[in-house]
Amino acid sequence: MTPTELLIIVALFIVARLVLHLQPVKARSQGRSQVFAREYLDPFIFAGIAAFLLITFVARTYYIPSGSMEPTLKIGDVLLVNKFEYRFVKPREGDIVVFRPPVPSPDDFIKRVIGLPGDTLKIQNGTVYVDGKALSEPYVAAKPDYNLIVKNYDVYVDERDGTGYQPLDPSAANIPPRKDWTAPNRIPKNCYFMMGDNRNDSEDSHIWGFAQLSGTFATGPRAGGPAHFTGRAFLIFWPLSHARIL
Repeated sequence: MTPTELLIIVALFIVARLVLHLQPVKARSQGRSQVFAREYLDPFIFAGIAAFLLITFVARTYYIPSGSMEPTLKIGDVLLVNKFEYRFVKPREGDIVVFRPPVPSPDDFIKRVIGLPGDTLKIQNGTVYVDGKALSEPYVAAKPDYNLIVKNYDVYVDERDGTGYQPLDPSAANIPPRKDWTAPNRIPKNCYFMMGDNRNDSEDSHIWGFAQLSGTFATGPRAGGPAHFTGRAFLIFWPLSHARIL
């Protein structure tokens, strides 16, 4: 956890304590109706103050709308996202990142970084290999039911339907030009291979190619449009029953 993230958590904790401390005083002076109001309004008050603080501390909240990151992130979870970190350090393998996808979407996507620029990557019989080493992935819902390999300046996917490996279509996926590749089988510069933890119910890099930290998308529906990583998710803060550091 970075100092910025620790500061945000401490600030939220202080605000929560202040809200919960002040409300009982009002309740004693105003009777049972105020106790009832506190029970139902406190979460909304806390959320509003938290949102203001997050903007102030260059962070943002992100609501999980789908099950593509289960079991790590559940539908309805609200996260804190550090928008500051990637100005100074590069994303790392395993980071859970909010980013602009290379396909049309009104919202950012959230996935896990699996492959970094310069890595080799393949998926074989449910196991992900990066630079020839099998990843230990206790966080996944189930192993992927497809095979995949980065080669020949493209991403090849075998859906196990008998058709064999097929390259991703540049009209539907972001595949940078050869000049951005250091080798035909290594992830291009500034590009990241992203996957959901719910591997078989996730629209991710095995469908739309590479996410980009910056610059513009090379191909696909958003070709020429700006690419960026919004930030790294570091804390589930709502609901409280699921709150934890990521």
